[in-house]
Amino acid sequence: MNVLVTGATGFTGSHLVRRLAAAGDTVRAIVRRPEAAADLRAAGIDVVAGDLTDAGSLRRACAGIDVVYNIGALYRTAGLPASAYRAVNAEGVAALVRAAAAAGVRRVVHCSTVGVHGDVEHPPANEDAPLRPGDIYQETKVEGERLASQAAAEAGMELVIARPSGIYGPGDRRLFKLLGGVARGRFLLLGDGRIFYHLTYVEDLCDGFRLCGTVPGAAGRTYILAGGEVTTLRELIAITADVAGVTPPRLRLPVWPFWIAGAVCEAVCAPFGITPPIYRRRVDFFTKSRAFDISRARAELGFAPAVGLRDGIGRTLEWYRAQDWI
Repeated sequence: MNVLVTGATGFTGSHLVRRLAAAGDTVRAIVRRPEAAADLRAAGIDVVAGDLTDAGSLRRACAGIDVVYNIGALYRTAGLPASAYRAVNAEGVAALVRAAAAAGVRRVVHCSTVGVHGDVEHPPANEDAPLRPGDIYQETKVEGERLASQAAAEAGMELVIARPSGIYGPGDRRLFKLLGGVARGRFLLLGDGRIFYHLTYVEDLCDGFRLCGTVPGAAGRTYILAGGEVTTLRELIAITADVAGVTPPRLRLPVWPFWIAGAVCEAVCAPFGITPPIYRRRVDFFTKSRAFDISRARAELGFAPAVGLRDGIGRTLEWYRAQDWI
């Protein structure tokens, strides 16, 4: 197929374009800065300039495409107004769906997040669990799902929504503070670590995305894409330490002093657009459970995560070592 990928220079998107190309698809990547995508061109990817906030560029990028994979998003960045998140994560998604429909694209696969479910009260959560977004990023992801569904219904085109859990693997930076921190003996555990944390290895996720794009019955459905193993945070730390050959962190500190400190730091730093040294969302990581049921994706897509947690952590730590981070 001829496919288009947004967010192709990011961690997940860069893996996806290569995975799709390896599967035999002809891949086009829409990027904001084509000069930063030389590695994609070298891999045989067609790179075009564009942005989710530029409807004209979306129409041009969608020409001749069968399936669009929307991986692009604005993640949590200090100092950005809510309008910036809405422009990309919500309005931009709807604009992409409309542009795809006008160009005759058959299907759009939209990458959302399990974060739309917020703290999971009764784990594991499935796709029908309540939506409880906790910050502007998650709120605009919920809005993006709604606007994309509305635009697809109006245009009569196929839409599939994918909600990944925490994504890791070679190239990851977001989870370095956890996995790399444990490997370096510098991870500080707040609370008892008994909350659930559910990871997704990036290559398994990319295979799940392609199933969302190719399985006929997936049209109009929403799928949670996550790894085959669920652990508590404490268990995840122990596995990471064992793979890294280090002693697991023994020190545990109470959550509430850090939560209060985060609130103070946010109040002081936000007016100046400065990233706080500590903030409440980071502290909430230690208190909110994230465990998910992937039965629907298994049954309807044939989704079958192939990389075990220990293997995936080992590959990720090896990449960190190659960067001299650990």
